[in-house]
Amino acid sequence: MKRMVWVTDIHLNFISMSGVEAFCQRIVSERPDAILVGGDIGEAPDVADYLRLLADRLERPIYFVLGNHDFYFGSIAKVRSAAEELTRQSEWLRYLPCSGVVELTENTCLIGHDAWGDGRIGDYAGSQVMLNDYLLIEELTGLDRTTRLRKLNALGDEAADYLGHLLPDALARYRQVLTLLHVPPFRESCWHEGQISDEDWLPHFTCKAVGDLLRDAMQAQPDCQMRVLCGHTHGAGEARILPNLDVKTGGAEYGNPGLQELLIVR
Repeated sequence: MKRMVWVTDIHLNFISMSGVEAFCQRIVSERPDAILVGGDIGEAPDVADYLRLLADRLERPIYFVLGNHDFYFGSIAKVRSAAEELTRQSEWLRYLPCSGVVELTENTCLIGHDAWGDGRIGDYAGSQVMLNDYLLIEELTGLDRTTRLRKLNALGDEAADYLGHLLPDALARYRQVLTLLHVPPFRESCWHEGQISDEDWLPHFTCKAVGDLLRDAMQAQPDCQMRVLCGHTHGAGEARILPNLDVKTGGAEYGNPGLQELLIVR
């Protein structure tokens, strides 16, 4: 059995250093064996520093994915490369998109990826939403609507390809799979202020490529269970997609990072 604290969308760059220290103490007070961090930790210039600080203060395995804010004022490729380097160097930090299938107990494993809003759910063509992602992330700036959609599709497909490579092994060896994402993989899990996001926002806040993969995999393995943890929308909610597939979306508030849940993993 393991005790795991899950946090997401903590945006540590929105709080003082004393606030970061207090947040770390709240985590430690739960006596976790490990921590799950669901992305949006900081921004490109400081996210590696915040991860190192978390490792220094918590001194426990930290399994993390990155969120869109973590690439602001930088590049997806460069920030992900830095996260991979942290995984190689740190005793505690583990970036899930380069960590494979992580055994938590003999019955349960962990997999994860950042995922991305891939434009495939909702009305991308008619949406007037212009995220800061499209202004502040190197790979997404200066693109017309059609070119941007191709890039969003590719980012979603990349996440699905990675998880699809892991799932056969994970489902063959473990009865329970815990999947950590930043972006919700289903319309039903794209919560905001107590409701499912509308057609304008859904294209930017859901990853259909990952959702389709997870649904197909779990339909084919009815004796296994999967729980998905995600964030991104700052709206808390739960959705049961299949009898053996449920999703929990974490709530968040800028300037007030919180603990989503203490998970007891058996």
